[in-house]
Amino acid sequence: MRIEGRLFILLTVFLWSCAVVYATWAREWTGTTALVLSGALTGLCGTYFWFVARRINPRPEDRKDADISEGAGELGFFSPGSYWPFAIGLACFIGGLGLVFFSTWLIALGVIAVLFTVGGLLFEYYTGQ
Repeated sequence: MRIEGRLFILLTVFLWSCAVVYATWAREWTGTTALVLSGALTGLCGTYFWFVARRINPRPEDRKDADISEGAGELGFFSPGSYWPFAIGLACFIGGLGLVFFSTWLIALGVIAVLFTVGGLLFEYYTGQ
């Protein structure tokens, strides 16, 4: 997690320095605000990774004396094929379409569809016997 934290903190410094240069050179507030908020978001992620890295044991990626074989093993279960991500994307599209046209019934339908499809993805392999 240390590597990820350093990368995000470095990206934060880069985005904030770009925001300073952009604000003084272009004098346009929309882009400056976007750069500052993007830097804040990457800073939030970087500090989270930094705090987590302090609390857990170093991974093989974080140690300089680690062997490649230390990172081998099972990484987890990944579904070979699922239609739920497509359904989540379609539900988000419906909700986004409701936001674009400010149609409350379409927004509500999109939120309900997102909740249903996220639940379907979450419990895809917990269907019982």
